[in-house]
Amino acid sequence: MNSDPSSAAVPETIVQWLRRSSSLRYTVVLAFLLVFAFLSVKAPGFLTVSNFANILLNNFTILAIVSLGMTLVLSTGGIDLSVGTGIDLSSLVFISLVSVHQSLPVAIGGGLLGAVATGGFNAFLIGALRIVPFLATLGTLFIGESVQQLATNGGQPIYLITGTLPSWFIYIGHGSLFGVPFPLWLAVALMVAYYLLTERTAFGRNTVALGANPSVAWYSGARVRLTSAIVYLLSAATCGVAGIVLSATIKAYVPLSGNAYLLDAIGATFIGTTLHPEGRPSVIGTMLGVLLLSIVTNGLLLIGWNFYWQQVGTGVLIFFVLAMSFIGRRLRG
Repeated sequence: MNSDPSSAAVPETIVQWLRRSSSLRYTVVLAFLLVFAFLSVKAPGFLTVSNFANILLNNFTILAIVSLGMTLVLSTGGIDLSVGTGIDLSSLVFISLVSVHQSLPVAIGGGLLGAVATGGFNAFLIGALRIVPFLATLGTLFIGESVQQLATNGGQPIYLITGTLPSWFIYIGHGSLFGVPFPLWLAVALMVAYYLLTERTAFGRNTVALGANPSVAWYSGARVRLTSAIVYLLSAATCGVAGIVLSATIKAYVPLSGNAYLLDAIGATFIGTTLHPEGRPSVIGTMLGVLLLSIVTNGLLLIGWNFYWQQVGTGVLIFFVLAMSFIGRRLRG
């Protein structure tokens, strides 16, 4: 029997356990559980069916749609600061066409084209002129804001008269299928489409390769410029869908309202990167990030926090999740 005390098992330290474990990769799941438990106790009416329905319809749906496009863009190593502009221009064109009694295909097609125009402009600036995505999309953001101001006499909202709206318009914003709101069905359909696009196609693999190393992607045969252009066009088109749903929900166009989704979409996408072992964006991770932010916004409102304190709480949450994920990766590295 070996009595050498040096051979006795030494309990591993916390740091050693973290290096061995992948638990910090799931910080977002832990944050979700902690937030849910906290709000269940502190937020009146949080644990009700009607409140969960409110979260999905009013907090989750539109942000989820916008964040899908942001996920694709961030996968390439870029960023799209003009998502709000895509939402707003889609809403402006869509509501303007509905107000003059245009048909469903014309109104929806016009709204999508209004958004895709921003994506096309971004693709030109980034692909043809080689402007970095941050500056290119920032410029598109400023131009889009000015266009809206000029088109609406300084930023006047456009409201629709309820009694004159076509049934299809009402259905887009307030209809339901099998008891589930139509906007939520639309968001789920886009989630599935984006998941298949990013995880099951050569295009999706090209976007990941482009984000990891553009030079290697180019040498491996990926059409870097074309892939980048398609990514920004898809992001804009997705924002166009969000703008149409938003317009049909509130029955109006409100200038610059789309910018409210920009930072949350970026935050949700980065939260979602913590689920991936390589720290890259994914549809599933982003949707969990969107759900987490939606629950926090709803819960803090129920508690009674005003908008500014809600932003503080959201910022602290994002910082916590990303910081813990970063620490975990450094320890495992």
